[in-house]
Amino acid sequence: MSNASIAVAPARGHGAAGWLNGFVGMLIFSGSLPATRVGVQSFDPIFLTFARAALAGIAALAILAALRPAMPERRELPALAITAFGVVLGFPLLTALALRHVTSAHAIVFIGLLPMATAIFGALRAGERPRPAFWLFAVAGAAIVAGYALAQGAEASLVGDVLMLAAVIVCGLGYAEGAILSRRLGGWQVICWALLISLPFAMPAALWFLPSSWSGVTWPGYAALAYVSLFSMLIGFFFWYRGLVQGGIAAVGQLQLLQPFCGLALAGLILGEHIAPSMGLAALAVMVCVFGAKRYGR
Repeated sequence: MSNASIAVAPARGHGAAGWLNGFVGMLIFSGSLPATRVGVQSFDPIFLTFARAALAGIAALAILAALRPAMPERRELPALAITAFGVVLGFPLLTALALRHVTSAHAIVFIGLLPMATAIFGALRAGERPRPAFWLFAVAGAAIVAGYALAQGAEASLVGDVLMLAAVIVCGLGYAEGAILSRRLGGWQVICWALLISLPFAMPAALWFLPSSWSGVTWPGYAALAYVSLFSMLIGFFFWYRGLVQGGIAAVGQLQLLQPFCGLALAGLILGEHIAPSMGLAALAVMVCVFGAKRYGR
């Protein structure tokens, strides 16, 4: 077996490296919002969900075949299955279904709860014990994100809300389980194995929802599919899981509070969407909460 590894910042426990890796991962994930907005103009959301998992799974298979890491142990398979269900299949599918009932602005209300869910599962599953002040900053950050989204005139839907809440729960669990496994396997191996486990489900589903005609698919649509497949579903996790291991699941997970604002900023730069001055103020307030969580998270 080869000992080859993918070059990301060193894995042995330096908080600064953890926050750097976590920030890069979060920034990559932030591009998912504008890329998905472009992608759904050419593809059905359900097809886009499974196609991104299938394409990422094929890429993961190629990486595993080239680097030949040791196979996961049998005791690690349940956690890998949970990770795959949470971040590869569950979260993208549930959010895609929810967005049929609620607006993107309303979905951000729940995305603001994802760092809290990650921290809770980090405490329950990984035994992390952040100081009480951490939870105050985490709650304040989630409230700012949710409040900003509600102020944009988000419309509620019971079905959409239930789907988004379920998406947040399974994703938080997937982040925590994946980070725990990353301590033994390494972050890039965890997401590659999780994608490989998902491939037998994602590939048939992608083929089932295959577009009947490709004539309406634009080159930006293909580029968006490539981004959410290779970056959002694969490469971003190399950095994200490594950051959670280095800096702590609960603490580094709070960087997700910045993700909606980074995504909206990218949408403004790439798609020319309007950026309200209030977004900058809300993002600044969230940054204060993230730095507070960093101080008291471990």
